[in-house]
Amino acid sequence: MADQQEEEDLRMALRMSMQNSPPEPKRSKPRDTAILPAAKTPEESRQLQRELMAAAAEKRMLAAAKAAPPSSSQSKNERSGDFEMKEAEKKAKEVNLGNELSDKEAHQLFAMVFGTGVSKDILAQWSNQGIRFSPDPETSMGLVQHEGGPCGVLATIQAFVLKHLLFFPDELGKVAANMPQNLNSRRSKSQYVASNNFSAFTEDAKARALVKSMSEMLFLCGNNKRAVIATLSVISHGIEGSEGSSKDVIIAQALEGLSIESASDLQKVLRVDRYTSPTSAFKRLEAMIPIFQSRMGALLFLISALLSRGLDCVQADRDDPSQPLVTAPFGHASQEIVNLLLCGQAVPNVFDGRMDLGGGMFLKGIFTSVEVGFLTLLESLNFCKVGQNLKCPKWPIWVVGSESHYTVLFALDTAVQDENELEERESQIRKAFDAQDQSGGGGFISVEAFHQVLRETSIRLRSEKLDSLCNSGFIVWSEFWQVILDLDKNLGGLKDSTGQMGRKIFDLYHFNGIAKSDLNGSQATTEGETPVQRPRLTKLRVSVPPRWTPEEFMADAAVAPGNAGSESSQKDAEVAKPEQPPQHAPLADCIRTRWPRAVCNWIGDPPSIV
Repeated sequence: MADQQEEEDLRMALRMSMQNSPPEPKRSKPRDTAILPAAKTPEESRQLQRELMAAAAEKRMLAAAKAAPPSSSQSKNERSGDFEMKEAEKKAKEVNLGNELSDKEAHQLFAMVFGTGVSKDILAQWSNQGIRFSPDPETSMGLVQHEGGPCGVLATIQAFVLKHLLFFPDELGKVAANMPQNLNSRRSKSQYVASNNFSAFTEDAKARALVKSMSEMLFLCGNNKRAVIATLSVISHGIEGSEGSSKDVIIAQALEGLSIESASDLQKVLRVDRYTSPTSAFKRLEAMIPIFQSRMGALLFLISALLSRGLDCVQADRDDPSQPLVTAPFGHASQEIVNLLLCGQAVPNVFDGRMDLGGGMFLKGIFTSVEVGFLTLLESLNFCKVGQNLKCPKWPIWVVGSESHYTVLFALDTAVQDENELEERESQIRKAFDAQDQSGGGGFISVEAFHQVLRETSIRLRSEKLDSLCNSGFIVWSEFWQVILDLDKNLGGLKDSTGQMGRKIFDLYHFNGIAKSDLNGSQATTEGETPVQRPRLTKLRVSVPPRWTPEEFMADAAVAPGNAGSESSQKDAEVAKPEQPPQHAPLADCIRTRWPRAVCNWIGDPPSIV
């Protein structure tokens, strides 16, 4: 009876000792029992088993005591409770611990983004830009930029956020489990007009739009199969369970003194999680959004996008993988970064498809249609040609590039992209011409390619006009375009005897996230008006005249010589006149690359794309 009681006591001690520590790995046969002599009596066997159990229990209790050394000011019960709480917290944190990058991956990532000779100023720019909404009521739907450099990342995120805020407001109240992976199929492209009450968006709606946008973009980079979310080990777990402003305090304290100046620095603090489920990724991003709002946010999102694509795939996308993605000397985001976030591939060019240079060499452009598009001032300066994939996105939102900055242009009415019959014809001809243009956007093609364009577009030219265009050995777009304008519609041209070419008038909005002096929002003081430093939102009235030749419109000459007295011609002249004298800014040049012949008007300060 005494032996039975002793055995029960030992088993109880063993069970109690195992409550605060994980079980040891199971073995098919204990090493100690493997060497037991076969001639042991039952009593000796039970005695040996009790000794082994007692030794194991003592070992576990000693290990548990070492794991939580008691404080002198704590009672025994407090020490026990604190130990259990710390163990629970430790287990909860281990769930989202994330993975370290290998030394090779960290060095490849750092060199790919910044190169080998990056300056401390550029590193500081990219380490001090969070993803936060503007506190200014009039621009509260926009992400504010404080540092130069990461604007390419912020502008592309901004474009996707506007897509969700403007065209999918009803989706923002739904739970993550119902979140679609790709929202472009949830609403048809029939006409839809969004609200212009930008200040009405709640903080919760904006936060959910941001999370949805980030998740959508990362899965886009991951070929809609995976998303990688990068966070920091120093803060990624400290915020879990905390609420409100305490998260910002925890993050600020954790980031104090943190700098990333090398691949080794990056490897020490970077942690990554991989997801194949959009719902799981959404929940993780939602929990980690305070980290992306911190000063490291823009850099972390760029790293997340690169890892989602895969570092080797990113290098394969590029024409020259030896150059860093963040360009010197000012630390701007390259076109490859912008294209990666817009279409999921880090290609360096903005034309459609790829350009064959001969000899097995080619340049890579945009191969698919996109949700939000891209326009650039460089096209108006004839440095490049933006293809139809970026120029005509599924939603009327465009990232706008200048020589040194990225901003966002958008419309509330999806009908701004609708084309009338003649505009569709113009697009068809231009697309066929561009497909044969191997000059890098120079606007000329070979005679053989020209005949292919004529066949594809069913254009029938008189023999003398055809010979005139081809006698130089190549055909220039501007000369071909003038011929098309003078060619009757029934021959495949654009000449319309009615003179009514379908004038269009619509509104666009331009958002520049970098804080600038805004005279439109000046505050009155005793010494006069003081400009407010804030992001800038400008509303533009855009008018696309019916005349197809800029010379006719700008001269306001809607009648041909000898017909000045005809009633219909006078009516045409009235239609061609803009409501107000046109205003000019570099943004207007960008708009004309999308809507040729457009003129713009606005109230107050001109829109800035720098």
